[in-house]
Amino acid sequence: MKVRVDRDCCEGHGRCYAIAPALFEPDEIGESREIGDGAVPSDQENRARLAVANCPEQAITIEES
Repeated sequence: MKVRVDRDCCEGHGRCYAIAPALFEPDEIGESREIGDGAVPSDQENRARLAVANCPEQAITIEES
């Protein structure tokens, strides 16, 4: 599983990196980006789904492998 942030949609609410700080981080202007290549460790899968569900812009997607 991998997470992806659509940087064109993200408005920097920060919910994703508050919910899943191991998966997301803010950039220099506070918008979200996935950490590394977006790979989600198995113990973080629930947090990834929660971040997707809580994004007001629906800027986060999950790629199932």
